[in-house]
Amino acid sequence: MTRTSEPRLGRRPRIAGGKETAPVILDAAEKLFSVHGFHGVTVRAVAVECGVDSALVHYYFGTKQALFDAVFARRAAPINQDRMDAMDRYEAECGDGMTVEGIASAFLMPLLDRARHSDPGWKHYFALLGLVNSAPGWGADTMTSHFDPVVRRFIGLLQRVLPDAGMDDLFYSYHFLTGALTLTLSDTGRLDQLSAGSAASSDMAAIAPRMIAYCAAGFRAVCARPSSAPWLQTPGSNR
Repeated sequence: MTRTSEPRLGRRPRIAGGKETAPVILDAAEKLFSVHGFHGVTVRAVAVECGVDSALVHYYFGTKQALFDAVFARRAAPINQDRMDAMDRYEAECGDGMTVEGIASAFLMPLLDRARHSDPGWKHYFALLGLVNSAPGWGADTMTSHFDPVVRRFIGLLQRVLPDAGMDDLFYSYHFLTGALTLTLSDTGRLDQLSAGSAASSDMAAIAPRMIAYCAAGFRAVCARPSSAPWLQTPGSNR
């Protein structure tokens, strides 16, 4: 369990510039985890990054796992709340007039807005999110513990506007979406290189409407798929 209480004796610990200790430790850990992943970071490396003794990191957070959990939970909580609130507002305002695009916008924009406007810490967090989302085992467990309720809310709204969709199709479609989303939020620069500069992975104002349209079209196409897919037939296969 994460420990966030202050030491019982003496003055409250602060780091250079008078900043509170625990948030600075979290910022340093977030930065390192986003680059090296969970297994590539040590508590000592975090301590060196923020200029404190390793014992102080252990005091606040105990184990490396508890530190990682605290890093991940710190930003997951507000973005999940924002997405829940956005979906609730959209449902209340539109009711039976909801669209796939509107639901996708409520689900995605709280993330894309932060990627566009927020502090550099969110860039580190989104890079970390991309690493965790693609890690088998512990990564899936971390995503499940933090994001399942908001994803299930999203799927539930989509069921209302795509009533004939199979649950498997909705979940496959979400699986494809979450990969595209975390890659986009990671802002790797790959898009810039591939497009020779005509598109930019950091241009969230350009990305947002395209991602919403892409997501909505994908859900509709998969959920209305024919019973057979002729484009999957290989030469010489039975027809």
